[in-house]
Amino acid sequence: MHILSVNQFNKESLESLLQLAERIQDNPSRYSTVLSGKLLALLFYEPSTRTSSSFHAAMLRLGGGVVSLNVPASSVAKGETLHDTIRTLESYCDGIVIRHPQIGSAAMAAKSATRSSIINAGDGAGEHPTQALLDLYTIRKEMGRIKSGMVVCFVGDLKYGRTVHSLAKLLSFYDITIVYCAPDQLQMPDDLVREISRRNPSMQQQYASSLGNVIDRADVLYVTRIQKERFEDLQLYESLKDSFVVTQTEMKRAKRSMIVMHPLPRVSEIHPSVDDDQRAVYFKQMRNGMYVRMALLCEVFEQNLRSLSSRL
Repeated sequence: MHILSVNQFNKESLESLLQLAERIQDNPSRYSTVLSGKLLALLFYEPSTRTSSSFHAAMLRLGGGVVSLNVPASSVAKGETLHDTIRTLESYCDGIVIRHPQIGSAAMAAKSATRSSIINAGDGAGEHPTQALLDLYTIRKEMGRIKSGMVVCFVGDLKYGRTVHSLAKLLSFYDITIVYCAPDQLQMPDDLVREISRRNPSMQQQYASSLGNVIDRADVLYVTRIQKERFEDLQLYESLKDSFVVTQTEMKRAKRSMIVMHPLPRVSEIHPSVDDDQRAVYFKQMRNGMYVRMALLCEVFEQNLRSLSSRL
């Protein structure tokens, strides 16, 4: 079983996974040996703090082990192909978590793998399915449920933001409103907007040119950083990087029940003073990621065991 895209999930499988994550969070010790004897490889061609360390922690908390490849010090630096790297790691490990700058790289890795599960931890500006799963889990946990008519506002880099690409697809299971608040040059890709409309024609998608136009009606404010590494024109980046900054001034206009989320890392788009606001949940969101990834690893390896048993 591979986890390559949120498109793999229907509402039923999504709910099942999130319920398992909640059970794990409520009683993590109950699951402390379920992956004993299993090994997970971490293959990160791009920098990572939360995704890599939360997968590492998740595997250890489930009783498994981790092999972490230092890509710059590996044979990748000698020109080794992704195909050969995957075949190498699966010789030793049962699953591989991969982050790579190329869109579609996780799917390429899955085609190369013959015995290990591939989990997409971000493929360039494509998708980041496990981040979207933990984001949805956080919204449910903080808001109680995802109510019809809820307004979710995405802010920042929506063109290259793989986290919002994946989360928007998952949110299409619900009759809510998504507002895209971004500079014109970084708006949500048109093909993705059309895809979401096809997935749920009753879902509302709107655009906002400034944070002030939407913050007073948002139930969820999902902020992303302007990603310097995606820009070829650094002057354009400098002109856009501070387009939307959430400060205490903006927070005074927001609902008392609103939550502020961020996939992190942040640069300047959320002022540190907002951290003390009870509506800021991005550090809770970060911890939730470990429990969601624990649930995902349980399901991935359980599916593998079922498949193996059926062949014996």
